[in-house]
Amino acid sequence: MSSSDDFAPRQSEGETNLSPRRRAWAARSLDAGARALVEADARHFLHQAVSTPCLTAIRKAEGIWIEDVQGRRYMDFHGNNVHQIGYGHPRLIAAIKDQLDDLPFTPRRFTSDPAIALAAKLAEAAPGDLSKVLLTTGGSAAIEVALKIARAATGRYKTISFWDAFHGAGFAAASVGGEQLFRSGAIGPLLAGSEHVAPFTCFRCPYGHPCDDNGAPRLDLCHMTCANFLRYVLEKEGDVAAVVAEPIRAVPTIPPPGFWQAVRQACDDAGALLIFDEIPTGLGRTGRLFACEHDGVTPDILVLGKGLGGGVLPIAAAMARPGLDVGGDYAFGHYTHEKNPVTARAALTTLQIIEDEGLAGRSATLGRRALARLEEMKSRHPLIGDVRGRGLLLGVELVRNRETKDPAPEAAESILYRALDKGLSFKVSMGSVINLSPPLTIAEADLDRALDILEACIGEEEGD
Repeated sequence: MSSSDDFAPRQSEGETNLSPRRRAWAARSLDAGARALVEADARHFLHQAVSTPCLTAIRKAEGIWIEDVQGRRYMDFHGNNVHQIGYGHPRLIAAIKDQLDDLPFTPRRFTSDPAIALAAKLAEAAPGDLSKVLLTTGGSAAIEVALKIARAATGRYKTISFWDAFHGAGFAAASVGGEQLFRSGAIGPLLAGSEHVAPFTCFRCPYGHPCDDNGAPRLDLCHMTCANFLRYVLEKEGDVAAVVAEPIRAVPTIPPPGFWQAVRQACDDAGALLIFDEIPTGLGRTGRLFACEHDGVTPDILVLGKGLGGGVLPIAAAMARPGLDVGGDYAFGHYTHEKNPVTARAALTTLQIIEDEGLAGRSATLGRRALARLEEMKSRHPLIGDVRGRGLLLGVELVRNRETKDPAPEAAESILYRALDKGLSFKVSMGSVINLSPPLTIAEADLDRALDILEACIGEEEGD
């Protein structure tokens, strides 16, 4: 018989949540009350990488700020990409309270005004003719609805997606995802037909093509190999149902000019659908309501989630063109809370706030300001190998050496904890990319202050 130790989490010292730096930060930063809460969390919840143990416990979230149980405040430049309108937006909270008083739930087989109004608003806002909607309680489920639609519409089951992408934690979503952490190890065989190709990532081109001195692609040399190889796989397979991708990789990585036009044409030629996962990049984050609008390409299916619930309630949506309304005899997403009037009202109000407050345009303006500042930082700090982004989806990639581009994960982790000490929280992606995604409501002064903190932390790291 196996002992209980056989089922203990297998995490190495290199895992971020178990690293010596994490333990050192917790030892110096948590008082007895915060430590007790973190330890209780670890006792009661099943453990998983990157979320156990927690950093600390939060008692308040408002605007751009989160506040822990010790009263320390952090500007949240992570937020799991749910906080486009900031935390606790008064208009959203009031709408949710009103809806709770008016109609808190509708059982399946019934509809309601908020659900219909949300579907109509999504259709109005979406690019192209993406006017048919299914709602789910999370982005992973919405991705799986999109996969079901693609299979039913094409009569095929294969997909092509990109290594290093994240599309959710469900079995199907993890199958089309390309992050080892979510698809490898003990969970066993994944969805059949899930194929992957190397992602577009010009700074670290998997095909070995160099970028220019500013980190931009050398299209005269690479001839967009990344798009051409995707076409090659589509043609060789001959029966792919869909290509599934983020229009801008949330790392972030910006596609080379013309990339999505080439992929769109390749999909059309091969009879495959194009599914865009805008769960982290949609709703104004990149300076447009939808990230795909930057490239002038409309997918066959577009998936939204995360920020759609305004940082309060979980809701997601799969939007498709009318010709893909092929599930009338089946149940692609018949979820208990599919048309919950409270979550629908939250999403509808969130969309209205983004529109009324011009948050997509604000993201574009502030993003240009931030990107220019990051470029200035790069000129002063050799630790910065590349800066990139659109709108308020920004990335700073750290390297040990600019010539060799050796990544610097130790420096990224150290800078993370230095920044937390100074009141700034962000995510580290792909080991050495500082990912900055603040609320779109952030004031210029707070944005400048956050970038001051980041530069100070980078300078301290370089000086050690």
